[in-house]
Amino acid sequence: MIGQGSLTPSPRSHSLCHPDDNAAQVRPPISTRPLVGTIAVLLGSVISTLDNRITSFGLADVEGAVHAGFDEGAWITTAFTVGQMLVGPASAWLGVVFGPRRVLMFGAAVFAISNLLLPLSPNLRFVLAFQLISGLSSGTFIPLTIGFVVQNLPARLVVYGISAYAMNLELSLNIASSIEGWFTDNWSWPWIFWDTALLAPLMLVCIHFGMPRQASNKELLKTTDWAGILFASLGLSLVYAALDQGNRLDWLNSGLITGLLLAGVILIIAFVAHELTHDRPWINLRFAASGNIPLLGLYISFFRFISLSTSYIIPQYLATVQNYRALEIGSVLIWIAMPQFLLAPIIATILRFVDARITLALGFCLIGLACLLGGQLTDQWAVGDFLPSLIIQAVGQSFGLTSVVWFAIKHLQPTEALTFGAVLQTGRLFGAELGLAFVQTVVRTREQTYSNLVGLHVVTGANSVVTRLEEYGAAVFGRSIGEAAAQARAIALLAQTLRRQAYVLAYIDAFMIMGVGVIVGLVLMIFLRNPPAGPAPGEQRLSS
Repeated sequence: MIGQGSLTPSPRSHSLCHPDDNAAQVRPPISTRPLVGTIAVLLGSVISTLDNRITSFGLADVEGAVHAGFDEGAWITTAFTVGQMLVGPASAWLGVVFGPRRVLMFGAAVFAISNLLLPLSPNLRFVLAFQLISGLSSGTFIPLTIGFVVQNLPARLVVYGISAYAMNLELSLNIASSIEGWFTDNWSWPWIFWDTALLAPLMLVCIHFGMPRQASNKELLKTTDWAGILFASLGLSLVYAALDQGNRLDWLNSGLITGLLLAGVILIIAFVAHELTHDRPWINLRFAASGNIPLLGLYISFFRFISLSTSYIIPQYLATVQNYRALEIGSVLIWIAMPQFLLAPIIATILRFVDARITLALGFCLIGLACLLGGQLTDQWAVGDFLPSLIIQAVGQSFGLTSVVWFAIKHLQPTEALTFGAVLQTGRLFGAELGLAFVQTVVRTREQTYSNLVGLHVVTGANSVVTRLEEYGAAVFGRSIGEAAAQARAIALLAQTLRRQAYVLAYIDAFMIMGVGVIVGLVLMIFLRNPPAGPAPGEQRLSS
């Protein structure tokens, strides 16, 4: 886990960081208006996720507006998430040194200005620069959300805050397509960025009235493990950029991807060596490798991987096979988003009385069932065909994400919550990117394989082939210039049909891989031990 040299050690476990630094942290006062502060940090998590997701759906509009080609424009979303990855590992340290209130207010203000100015960019370079600034400024939103919820909400409400956090993430991921499609159809592409920019002032108001003021702890600047922070942030960011662009550039066949991966891995190795030998390490790697912590970190990343069945596979199928536009894709994904309002309080109440490992297993089982249903995909599926699997997936993802975060928090002292937020952000981004890179590569290679295999059954002169070409030719003849043009269009339509079938088979394979991943996740649950004995999160704060 990621830590900083100022966290108070848990009486139940070893500290994440160097023990000599423990006295530096002064427990923050409890806000008299914690619910307003919670709204602020939850708004931050929505803004952080929604901005990147909407940009992904509207990337073609942004590329066209700044006259960028596909290859150059592919870096627009990468610049944003690389910025988030750069600041993510250091966010806990920033929160301890300057206080979460200052960090979030500064980040929200910079984010609002950057996103307001981005649509006015004259060229791609300005867009990339603003995207990087937006990523850096919003990269602290999610890490500091969990810290504030655990440290400031009353004990009985902490689990509801965690559930609301999980709800916001699922909501942001699955309503982005509808929002982007509506803006594109009714207004214009700049609203892809202006919508979240206009949410930032509301976040600022909630921070101002709901988060407690804290004194800065600038003495920590003198003892900070700067090398550890630099190695981790740069190394993870370089690897992330390579993963994000690897499928487009054909992985190790690209010198750029090879260089990014090599530099990133060297920096990560240097980080590990530095932390193991430094007398005041930024992270206690030995503690990070003990107990449930490695497996919980894996689950946080792994959960983002298996959620790709809705956030990537279904939108890609609808766009590639059914030619759906963003607004039409949103009409499908909304069935994941809308149930979250009902599910969040129900799941939180259940977790107050039930072991989180049980609900985590239930969530994985439901996701596995949804993937199995998705594996029955055909080229005729539309909105109604996805509904059973989508509703099951919505319930499973809500149970799974809320449970894994809640179970992980049970291992922490409240003062370690900021650190866990940084871990959650890093694992969330890396899990999503590793999974996306893997699934994209699987779909691409399987589509190529199936195109070849299906094409072997299309034999020139075969009766079925001749009949199909005649049907296509007759259908397009009235809009073609002569019989030769109609025949050429018929052949193109047949090739397009073959490719659609290949994509359907590739997406079925992707669903099945997700299902296998769920089985692996369920098996690994037998290694999860009971959390350390002691009061629940929030009760520790109240009793101290």
